[in-house]
Amino acid sequence: MNDSITIDPSICHGKPCIRGLRYPVENVLEWLAGGMTIDDILTDYEDLTREDILAALAFAARVTQTKRIEPLAA
Repeated sequence: MNDSITIDPSICHGKPCIRGLRYPVENVLEWLAGGMTIDDILTDYEDLTREDILAALAFAARVTQTKRIEPLAA
């Protein structure tokens, strides 16, 4: 993992963000899942880079590498 993803309790309630900016990784993933392309994101958010978007994807891939997910009790 590179320095593109930061976690700071004083920024976005400690959620993983892009370079300490107020762009949580989850937002980037939602934009991509909603059909935005990397180029669309870069056009709308000029302070982000292609490397930032790829770092968010790499971070998400890393987070999902779990052995088992337990459902929460109702």
